[in-house]
Amino acid sequence: MRLGFIGLGQMGAAIAANLVGTGHELRVWNRSPDKAAALVAGGATLAKSPRDAATGAEVVLTMLADDAALSAVLDGDEGLYAGLAPGALHISLSTIAVATADCVAAGHGSRNQAFLSAPVFGRPAAAAAAKLFIVAGGDEASYRRALPLFAQIGQASFHAGATPSSANLIKLCGNFMILATIEMLAEAMTLAAKGGVGKEKFLEVMTGTLFGSPLVRTYGAILAAGEYRPAGFAAPLGLKDMRLVAQAAEGERVPMPFLNVLRDHLLQTIATEGGDVDWSAIALSVARNSGLER
Repeated sequence: MRLGFIGLGQMGAAIAANLVGTGHELRVWNRSPDKAAALVAGGATLAKSPRDAATGAEVVLTMLADDAALSAVLDGDEGLYAGLAPGALHISLSTIAVATADCVAAGHGSRNQAFLSAPVFGRPAAAAAAKLFIVAGGDEASYRRALPLFAQIGQASFHAGATPSSANLIKLCGNFMILATIEMLAEAMTLAAKGGVGKEKFLEVMTGTLFGSPLVRTYGAILAAGEYRPAGFAAPLGLKDMRLVAQAAEGERVPMPFLNVLRDHLLQTIATEGGDVDWSAIALSVARNSGLER
């Protein structure tokens, strides 16, 4: 299959690496071309622009940091819209606003191009191991067309329905739940620590009894070790996602009071720790608000 891939940050590079050497003809593009070096060495071709990456491709995948970055590679004479042929498929793996996904779907529809919005659950290690969970919204034919690619980059995929933005709403709700779980862990571990119970022991008991999910094990281990750098998911990106959750909630008239707690702890953490920490570093703010340094 002739593929284009745009966006080679931590997640994008890991995902693209799983498509190199699998029989696909892969053209890659990134705003900073040096990030493509390992992929090119593995057999990919470096494109000159998003349009170049899309020209001649059957499917183009994008993994960009936010809505603005996605719009930047779509629009203009050298954008993806201009290069993608009618009938070709764009798969957006990014976490974006519901309204943005609707706009992108309309842009492709007006050009007779196919579109799937397919955000993923999983940190960079999961991306590298092809263990992502993929939630895809779009027509059934496009979803089935994408399934062989999803099988190469993830462990499971879910069809959210015919409306692409449905997948983005699911992803935003899921990210809210992930951060809420981190907050729960941070508060409980801080209470245990102040009472003299080691974080590792507390986590051992919880994961061995009531809370043995991979999510709790993964983030519980990060919190217990206090290892928030390098960031697997940077706190500013988490803050961006919580803003998008708030936008969706306001649009649907859904009160989400706990969302304000999560947002404020992210803001506090970025203000005190900087923007290079993992979003799970909200545990530092919880601890300090309780009189603990860690």
